[in-house]
Amino acid sequence: GALCFAELGTMITKSGGEYPYLMEAFGPIPAFLFSWTSLLVTKPSSFAIICLSFAEYASAPFYPGCDPPQAVIKCLAAAAIVVITLVNALSVKLGSYLQNFLTAAKMIIVTIIIVSGIVLLAQGKTQNFQDSFKDSKISVSSISLAFYNGLWAYDGWNQLNYITEELKNPYRNLPLSIIIGIPLVTVCYVLINISYFTVMTSTELLQSQAVAVTFGDRVLYPASWIVPLFVAFSTIGSANGTCFTAGRLVYVAGREGHMLKVLSYISVKRLTPAPAIIFYGAIAIIYIIPGDIDTLINYFSFAVWIFYGLTVLALVVMRFTRKELKRPIRVPIIIPVIVIIVSIILVLAPIISAPELAYLYCVLFILSGLIVYVLFVHFKFNWSQKISSKYTSGSQLQIQQNVDK
Repeated sequence: GALCFAELGTMITKSGGEYPYLMEAFGPIPAFLFSWTSLLVTKPSSFAIICLSFAEYASAPFYPGCDPPQAVIKCLAAAAIVVITLVNALSVKLGSYLQNFLTAAKMIIVTIIIVSGIVLLAQGKTQNFQDSFKDSKISVSSISLAFYNGLWAYDGWNQLNYITEELKNPYRNLPLSIIIGIPLVTVCYVLINISYFTVMTSTELLQSQAVAVTFGDRVLYPASWIVPLFVAFSTIGSANGTCFTAGRLVYVAGREGHMLKVLSYISVKRLTPAPAIIFYGAIAIIYIIPGDIDTLINYFSFAVWIFYGLTVLALVVMRFTRKELKRPIRVPIIIPVIVIIVSIILVLAPIISAPELAYLYCVLFILSGLIVYVLFVHFKFNWSQKISSKYTSGSQLQIQQNVDK
């Protein structure tokens, strides 16, 4: 999937992730439905899930032996969303510096856990790996749901495509980051899970509210306090990266007239798409209220893989309809075909095997975007745009004054 997005990102060097690719291949309606679904469901729910994870780890040390109250977790998650939103609305540099610091903190705790696991394995603690798939349920739906959770953990392989216009030399740096980043993350994830299973059974791992904290309590005591601290840094880093990139989708959709005009504005002083980022943060806070992470992940993944599949299909379609576009990277056609097939399986398998009304609601919500598109984009019932139009003349005057200076 990442390789396919590398070809798309170097072929169409526009920010907004899947949005410009769907626009080029299939026209405005699929692109609008993607932005509609992403801005109101998939992106803010992902932001909320990560901040809920941060809140669980941050509060765990204060409630030893029991789960933190939901009210505490939700308030902490909401506070994290507010802080991250403000940071990214105030400064691009501040957001990127914060990302660098938190990524370094993430790699420190990943290294500590992996090295601890290697030491334990060398000492012969392998009993949890014996007969490890006992009592597993093998069905198409259970495998699909397992993939949803696994693939959600890896979600982010396409994040750089959301800020393509802000990259230095995207033709080099976009594919290079994918080639380096995806294998590195894969190796780290696999080794970290092996480390967890050296000290926990699968049942204990599932019952743990914060797996890394449980690992730290059993292995790193009395220095176990560093685990929740660094994992909190790690989750905040993921949330910051999500906010940094997803805010650009809101901005690009506003620029194309698919959202309120005010969402396409860039701060004159700070050069950030501040209205788009604030809007994104406000929607994410709403998703804190239900707070059921597993349910959010399942429905988030269902919706997002519909559009992943469509975007990779766009790559195949443009091989025939947009032959004139330069392709600095050209992946073998078999790769996008495999990704499309996997996307279809991931979308259809849980519906066929274990149908739930929630999947229908998800599809109906996506399709409800057609009504909004017809009213406010096609027929241009633009009374909603007037909410922000009164600010346009003042903003344009200020921009012109800055340009003159």
